[in-house]
Amino acid sequence: QVQLVESGGGLVQTGGSLRLSCAASGRTFSAYDLGWFRRAPGKEREFVGISWRGGTTDYADSVKGRFAISRDIPKSTVYLQMNSLKPEDTAVYYCAAGKHTISNVFTSYDYAGQGTQVTVSS
Repeated sequence: QVQLVESGGGLVQTGGSLRLSCAASGRTFSAYDLGWFRRAPGKEREFVGISWRGGTTDYADSVKGRFAISRDIPKSTVYLQMNSLKPEDTAVYYCAAGKHTISNVFTSYDYAGQGTQVTVSS
């Protein structure tokens, strides 16, 4: 089992920055691909980005160049640095972990956290 707990959400103005954290406990952190997803009110859950266990990252086009994912393996924590935030980034953000993931398919992940709210005001 892997437990994931997100934190760092909040209210920020357009153009601001936030860093989300996802702390993992349980099985070996480095053995998992770690993805970030978000769900805006009234919309489907959306892929944000992934940190592959091999060390590379991929991002949705909507956040490319603004968001960055990093891992701190000793702390078993993955981060989502969000810059140049826009009102359309407002959503609940979730991290997820999996070993046989299809990056942008949430159901291909084995574990997910409860989410943290990010609100970007205009």
